[in-house]
Amino acid sequence: MEDACWKEWEKCYLDFYYENQKKSVGSVVNDAGYKVMEKVDLTGKKVLEIGPGDIRHMSFWCGMPAHYVIADINQAMLDKSASRLREQGVDYSTVLLSKQETARLPFEDSEFDVVVSFYSLEHLYPLEPYLTETSRVLRQGGVFAGGIPCEGGLAWGIGRFLTSRRWLKNNTRINPDKIICWEHPNFAEDILKSLDENFALKYLSYWPFGARVIDINLVAKFVYEKR
Repeated sequence: MEDACWKEWEKCYLDFYYENQKKSVGSVVNDAGYKVMEKVDLTGKKVLEIGPGDIRHMSFWCGMPAHYVIADINQAMLDKSASRLREQGVDYSTVLLSKQETARLPFEDSEFDVVVSFYSLEHLYPLEPYLTETSRVLRQGGVFAGGIPCEGGLAWGIGRFLTSRRWLKNNTRINPDKIICWEHPNFAEDILKSLDENFALKYLSYWPFGARVIDINLVAKFVYEKR
């Protein structure tokens, strides 16, 4: 936490997020993952989203949930998410997670029908406790849906070199390699393996080429079910 690069990163993170994930190529890549929401029926469901961002996947929703809970460690991001839900008339509540106790979710056992998580699992280390908690708060037969970047793959590495890494070099004094390691400690292959061990796979697809090969794709999108 005392590292100079990390301190600067905390100050510029939201700018980085907007410039690299919500504009041009980054926007197209993110949307490719969000489309998996077309596979999940939210009608009348109680839904939890962890790390909701601006809930851009709403345009791909199938049905209206009965209640939508958003949880994050960043209040500013929660406020942005809440504003979007209000605009769309979605019944919702917000939960600010503790940075010190993020592996423990403040919800009851089997509380949710659906848990949603886009572009978050690559950040959570160690990953297993978070997946255990996700399973705990899901009802039997409940759905866990989301997407991850193909971190660790050749195509993702090349894409980063041409976009986000370049942005950090041009706009900050941050060593990009530090932030890459700290922000994305989990490779896609390891995440999917852990998901397979904790849930039952219902749907898995890669983008843009479809073939289940991490090196040639940028996003993996999934739907799992609690056993």
